[in-house]
Amino acid sequence: MTRPTLTTLKPEQIERIKAASLEILERTGVNIEHAHAREVLRAAGARVDGERVFFPPKLVMEAIAKAPRQFTIHARNPKYSVTVGGDDPVFAPGYGAPYVTLASGVKRKATLADFIKFTKLSGASTNMNISGGVLVEPNDVADTNRHKVMLYSCMANSDKPFMGSATGEEHAIDTLKMAATLFESETDIPKQPVMITLINTITPLMLDERMIGALIAYAEAGQPIIVASLGMAGATSPTTLVGTLAIQNAEVLSGIVLAQTIRPGTPVVYGSASSITEMRNGSLSIGAPEGARIIAAAVQIAHSYGLPCRAGGCVTDSKILDAQASYESMMNLHTAATAGVDFVLHAAGILESYMSISMEKFIVDDEICSMVRRFIKPTVINEEDLAVQLINEVGPGGQYLTTDHTYQHFRKEFWQPTMSNRDTYDQWRLNGSVPILTQAENRVNEVIDNYEIPHIDQSIDQKLKEMAGI
Repeated sequence: MTRPTLTTLKPEQIERIKAASLEILERTGVNIEHAHAREVLRAAGARVDGERVFFPPKLVMEAIAKAPRQFTIHARNPKYSVTVGGDDPVFAPGYGAPYVTLASGVKRKATLADFIKFTKLSGASTNMNISGGVLVEPNDVADTNRHKVMLYSCMANSDKPFMGSATGEEHAIDTLKMAATLFESETDIPKQPVMITLINTITPLMLDERMIGALIAYAEAGQPIIVASLGMAGATSPTTLVGTLAIQNAEVLSGIVLAQTIRPGTPVVYGSASSITEMRNGSLSIGAPEGARIIAAAVQIAHSYGLPCRAGGCVTDSKILDAQASYESMMNLHTAATAGVDFVLHAAGILESYMSISMEKFIVDDEICSMVRRFIKPTVINEEDLAVQLINEVGPGGQYLTTDHTYQHFRKEFWQPTMSNRDTYDQWRLNGSVPILTQAENRVNEVIDNYEIPHIDQSIDQKLKEMAGI
């Protein structure tokens, strides 16, 4: 990594957490609620007792060694293909919220129209590398084909990579078939990695049948998988952060072992979503500083295995776009980026501990993403940049504003805001004293109204619509 690197654990502390996880996997085990998966793991050397699977350390470490450190997700438009595990973090928008919060603060159930607007915001963003997955849960679309309608909306409204459905084997197969159609594969499976899918464990120490079914389908097809754990310290995982890290690590490794057993070399991402429980009401807090510490530690653990890491981005417990939403989002994204997170999910839009998403917050978060990208940009030093000759020419008491060097360099050296106001107070007043929320609301409308939907071949589009039941 050439970007700034934040560390919170010493090497010996990392090894103690990893050793604790191996003990948990071997001694306590993980409930695997899928008969075929249990048999595959038994054949690989795991001990199985009912639904409980016990993983010997040798099996775990051999499986981890088969996973690639980095891989490419290929986009319909090749210029948007991304490498996960390289020097630049991959940003993906919010995921899974059932509600939309309006600029007024009113919260309502999400619709397909909302989903399409978010695909356009994501498609237009220069910071989002992934168009989306479950950007919102469109409650006005039937459960039977909701996953296909969402996938079609991502495919049709953006030519960036997308995320696959994880709600069971059948939905995964539907996703693979639609992706194969989009990329004109001769089979029902894409020829190369074209998407990534989020597989969540159930803390403590469980993988359910739906998630495992999807994991197996994607692994067999060679498509990248995020295996993520969301422990609530004090409720579903130990109160101590290192205890939560140990159980999170065990859960994530169990999914990675299964993926590598199904198909060695399957691209996998170590996923961390754990945080703390708000003990006054028993709810999940994702805006707490402890959550940011877990992110930083998880990256160190993942990278010590040679695995890319996924963690949250601009996440907050706030219910509206306010100061709390901004400072919690910046803390979490800045931590993720400087710690070296490879895949940042929930990089834009999330409110209320994942329960809601906001278009206006998406715009503000996109600005935060841009700022953080500038912060972690590697420093390159050459003679022209050091400007020793120029400093000598200007001398003491001089100025640099009118020099050719300033004119030649300021555009690439200085980050230029889209939303942040740098006017003087008087200029700001003369321009109407527009608050950031109003700016964001105006920007949402501007982006959506002017968005150009990428071209897609008409025959392919018609096949995808038929597959989605549209």
